[in-house]
Amino acid sequence: MATDEYSSSHGSELGRLKLSPATRIFHSLNYNSYIIAIIGFYTSIDPEVMKAGLEQTLIKHPRFSSKLVIDRGWIQTTVNIEDHVIVPILDPKIDDPDRYVEDYISHMTTTPLDLSKPLWELHILNLKTSNSESAVVFRIHHSVGDGVSLMSLLLACTRQTSNPEALPTLPAMNPRSATDSVGAFRRFFLAISSACALVWNTFVDFVFYVATILFLKDTNTPIKGQKGAEFAINRFVHRTVSLDDIKLIKDAMNATVNDVLVGVTQAGFSRYLNRRYGTQQGKDDNRGNYLPKGIRLRARIAVNLRPVKGIQDVADLMSKGTKTKWGNLYGFILLPFTIALREDPLDYVREAKSTVDRKKHSYGIFCTYLLNKLVLKTLGIKAAATVSHRAAFNITTGFSNMVGPLEEISFYGHPLSYIAVAVYGFPRALSIQFQSYVNKMTIALGVDPNVIPDPHQLLDDLEESLNLIKEAVLKQGFTREAV
Repeated sequence: MATDEYSSSHGSELGRLKLSPATRIFHSLNYNSYIIAIIGFYTSIDPEVMKAGLEQTLIKHPRFSSKLVIDRGWIQTTVNIEDHVIVPILDPKIDDPDRYVEDYISHMTTTPLDLSKPLWELHILNLKTSNSESAVVFRIHHSVGDGVSLMSLLLACTRQTSNPEALPTLPAMNPRSATDSVGAFRRFFLAISSACALVWNTFVDFVFYVATILFLKDTNTPIKGQKGAEFAINRFVHRTVSLDDIKLIKDAMNATVNDVLVGVTQAGFSRYLNRRYGTQQGKDDNRGNYLPKGIRLRARIAVNLRPVKGIQDVADLMSKGTKTKWGNLYGFILLPFTIALREDPLDYVREAKSTVDRKKHSYGIFCTYLLNKLVLKTLGIKAAATVSHRAAFNITTGFSNMVGPLEEISFYGHPLSYIAVAVYGFPRALSIQFQSYVNKMTIALGVDPNVIPDPHQLLDDLEESLNLIKEAVLKQGFTREAV
């Protein structure tokens, strides 16, 4: 999907910007998608300070100061901050503040954003809940940017709490390095084997993606969305767990944080589905194995194909008018989840690591991008939107894992407690997003309550699965598992 290039130092470039293909797909009838970012704070929010901060940063970004005209493109416009910042009057004596916030955000999904204005809004909720003194809820149309771009933009508006002049820092990437002790012949053999595996994995991934578009559907489990799921009112719930626990498992099993999260997810889904199937059979003890054999359950993961811009790059775009690429540029991974009850909880992480490692050794992501681009150029936007819709509908869930700051940060002087990100408008009943922040990991679920009426139970199962995997690591008493 093509992207647009912006430069705030050239007014003519901002007068009209052609819509990228992804933007037009995201505005199709059955693929009208939004991103929700829920940010909790340790203090109450001063709305005037928040508005002033937005005017100095976010509104200077081209996409946040342009309206979308479908037949013309992104058109720069004057932003009235009062149109975009909503401050409802709330009763501090609300009986269940957590439920109220969930209801408030759910109600937001019932109305689209106004195309006559830039496609974003921010709601300030000065209401104490179980894990924050207040919260803001960003709602941004997915055509404005992908999750990685928007998270970079959000973090570029923050500063370290301990150093108000410093931008947040993100964890450094630590790719595994190959050993230098391998002999020349063995290295040559491994290189040939790796190349053959790469070709085979790419071929298999591409074939399965095409098959998914055409006919290959996930099993119709109790969490699988039905026809029209993209139009359902969504509900968003989240839970914060210990990132240190996840890192403990990661180090013990020579895995990555993402491997652990995939393992926890398939373990949690297995527990939840076993309970739902047991209930269907009149069982409520959750001690038996009620799962059908051969469940096909996959997640579709959108992978950013653009070189990721650092937080400093985005901050410079807003403050200095430097050029940067912006928009949606992505391919897809279809990640199968193992749905089964395992005696050893570590098996979930082992299976996840094996699956993710194979997916990494594949160019299937680029093939999905090229396929979507080919369909768009040859058959047009309507066909491309249909292909994207079928690929999303025939799988069960969306999955993402976003990396957050290493230190405590403040948003226009307001210190953050947590960050939770969710999406809606896709043809599925369940999405799961992980977002790290300092030593915390927030699990956010977006669900169709008609399909998943008890999302907090699913959060319980995910948290319990993490605890069981951690206990298994400690019980086995190792610090690093042999590869």
